[in-house]
Amino acid sequence: MINSLWIGAVGMSAQQTNIDIISNNLANVNTSGFKKSRAEFEDLLYQKVRMAGTPIMDETISPVPIQIGYGAKVAATQKIFAQGALQHTEVRTDIAIMGDGFFRVQMYDGSFGYTRDGSFKVDSNGQIVTSEGYRLVPEVILPDGFVYDEINITPDGRIFAKVAGNDTPIPVGQIQLFRFTNNAGLEAAGENLFKETQASGYAIPGTPGSAGFGSVHQGYLEMSNVNTVESMVNLIVAQRAYEFNSKSITTADSLLQTAIGMKR
Repeated sequence: MINSLWIGAVGMSAQQTNIDIISNNLANVNTSGFKKSRAEFEDLLYQKVRMAGTPIMDETISPVPIQIGYGAKVAATQKIFAQGALQHTEVRTDIAIMGDGFFRVQMYDGSFGYTRDGSFKVDSNGQIVTSEGYRLVPEVILPDGFVYDEINITPDGRIFAKVAGNDTPIPVGQIQLFRFTNNAGLEAAGENLFKETQASGYAIPGTPGSAGFGSVHQGYLEMSNVNTVESMVNLIVAQRAYEFNSKSITTADSLLQTAIGMKR
């Protein structure tokens, strides 16, 4: 059987995965704190017909090999943690990170998640939580009678609030950021969250604005870092690559049909 049939099929499968990744990027173009992904490919095994250095005649060796590749596969899906644009929202509990770092939240099972999505809310207990109800860690609890429009967050993460009847702001908490040695090693867990893995290394805590950590900005959200024009171009390239691989299958089929037609 002609190997190009299978090579083309493998190539089509790889490009389908590439298109899936690009489509997910475009689907999340308006997702706060979303980080785009990139498919990375590598070639498969080779059929070694002749090795370089194989003797051909007396005192003559082959300068180059004869090797036939068997296609490509997806080797990795790389998360790209480039900074997203900041959007002004005028919401007092919206917080954007400018620079390196993640917010830590505690999930219902007690484990920790890490996010760049700073669209926080205040629950019925006065705690700062995510849209899914996960508590910000270290926890921040606003005092009874706090005035929502008088919540203030400094670039270094200090949170102050005013209580009705008292014009003096009181400190209510400190935002802490966490960074990793290898952000790309984090596990995307959905709900705008990442999970720590052995590849990412342990979470390193720090104060916003200190060495190695970004600052926080109240009333802003970090938007997705997906570039729509770049993604559309990548989608076109992936589509054409898919078509090229399908064409190699139809060409191989045509060759087989010609060979079969020789005997009538």
